[in-house]
Amino acid sequence: MVVVLFVAAGVSACCWIASLITKDTSWVDRIWSVVPVAYLWIFAIAAGLADARLDVMALLVTLWGARLTFNFARKGGYAGIGAGAEDYRWAVLRARMSPAQFQLFNLLFIVIFQNAVLVLIATPALTAFQHRGAPFGVADALLTALFLAFLLGETVADQQQWDFQTAKARQRAAGREPSPRFARTGLWRLSRHPNFFFENAQWWVIFAFGALAAGSVLQWTVVGIVLLLAVFIGSTSFTEAISLSKYPEYAEYQASTSAVIPWFPRRVTTTATS
Repeated sequence: MVVVLFVAAGVSACCWIASLITKDTSWVDRIWSVVPVAYLWIFAIAAGLADARLDVMALLVTLWGARLTFNFARKGGYAGIGAGAEDYRWAVLRARMSPAQFQLFNLLFIVIFQNAVLVLIATPALTAFQHRGAPFGVADALLTALFLAFLLGETVADQQQWDFQTAKARQRAAGREPSPRFARTGLWRLSRHPNFFFENAQWWVIFAFGALAAGSVLQWTVVGIVLLLAVFIGSTSFTEAISLSKYPEYAEYQASTSAVIPWFPRRVTTTATS
């Protein structure tokens, strides 16, 4: 755990300094899919790569990181550096704050808080390390299958979004107004944020591995998953506010479609007024 904390401190410092030099606050986004993988392997290696549960946890998180890194890269996440290359939501937020307020937000939330969350979501591996030697059984195998199912779900959701955005860009290049203007088919018909659902679900499975090793769900490491959920709730609310300001029809989508947990669409009725 000491090694993990030293790595996290170094990563945080690098992200903060880089954001000041480049005036680009998306450095944490660029390392988001990488450092949890490193943290899991630190615990697995500390156990001598001899604990089946820790090895499986590290391998699963590696698959998670590889998929997320690929999706981030193809959207241009690593292509540009500097003002204008960062996440569009940070630009919107910067415009609402004074420079001093935004830099304080950058240090405390974007850099320190989010890097702390990335450490905490990996701490179920600490629980598994502390209880290494507990046999890898049927429950572990079921959790592995569940993680892979959630990973597949997120892969499909992101691919559907990618296909939609690619088609939307082609329509605009041809001088046509896209319709619809945001994804709402496939998994996006069942949830406004299916990728967020599957993302969080995978980390709940990682927590479950640690709890299984300890023989109890009463583990302090649940804090990381709860904080990750809080980050996504805040991010979702902010993203939806931006979408609603750009697309008035998004209100109908909100009324008919589950926010996160995939579910059947609701019928929306409109009342005519004279």
